[in-house]
Amino acid sequence: MAQGVLDTLERAGRRVPDDVAVGGFDDSPAALAARPQLTTIRQPWDRISTEMVRMLLARIEGEEPAAVILPTELVRRDSA
Repeated sequence: MAQGVLDTLERAGRRVPDDVAVGGFDDSPAALAARPQLTTIRQPWDRISTEMVRMLLARIEGEEPAAVILPTELVRRDSA
């Protein structure tokens, strides 16, 4: 979606990040391929997967649902 925003802003004559800052989420390879490279949020996918399995097994065993907050990282690039 952020790549689409970059494309739309370019067609509208807006400069990123001079006129508009753009940020994305998930830090996919597309963030590096974008021009300008996309500032984004990186998530700890390995930990997300581990916690998801742990929580599912706990629910199967009858435990109450629990909230888990995992750290994210802002990856600053040229778009913001």
